[in-house]
Amino acid sequence: MSNYLYPATVESNNEGGFIAKFRDVPEAITEAWDLEELKNNARDALISAIDFYIEDRKAFPVGSTVKSGEIAIELPASVVAKVLLLNTMVQANVRPIDLARKMKVKPQEVTRLTDIRHATKIDTIQKALRALGKELVITLR
Repeated sequence: MSNYLYPATVESNNEGGFIAKFRDVPEAITEAWDLEELKNNARDALISAIDFYIEDRKAFPVGSTVKSGEIAIELPASVVAKVLLLNTMVQANVRPIDLARKMKVKPQEVTRLTDIRHATKIDTIQKALRALGKELVITLR
C-alpha cells in the first residue's frame, strides 16, 4: 500500500513563526505563525504542488518514512484518489484526451476529473481507473 503521509521538517522563520519543507515534494514549502496553522498550510502546499506534477506530466511521489523530529502531513482521501489516477495516467502515458476516449466521455469531463481542486465523485474516479485497467480498492483499518 502506498504512503500518502508526507514528512515535513519544521524550522523557525526567525520572526516568531515556522517554515515547513518536504523532502519528497521540494516544490511544497509553506510558512505560518503557529504549528496548527502550519499543518493546514502544509497540506494546502502539498495539494498545490500536485498541479506542478500534472502540468509536467510527472508522477506525484508517495511519502517516505517520517523521521524523528518531523511532522506527518496526510493528504485527504479524495486527493489521494486523484493522485492515484494521475500517476496511473503518467505511467501508462495516457493523455486526458485518450482517457476521455476510453471512458466514452467528453474531454471536458476528464479535464474536471484531473483537476485536483474540482470535487469529483469517487465512482467517477473508479470508472476512470477501470478504463485504464486498474481497480480502486478501499480498505478500512
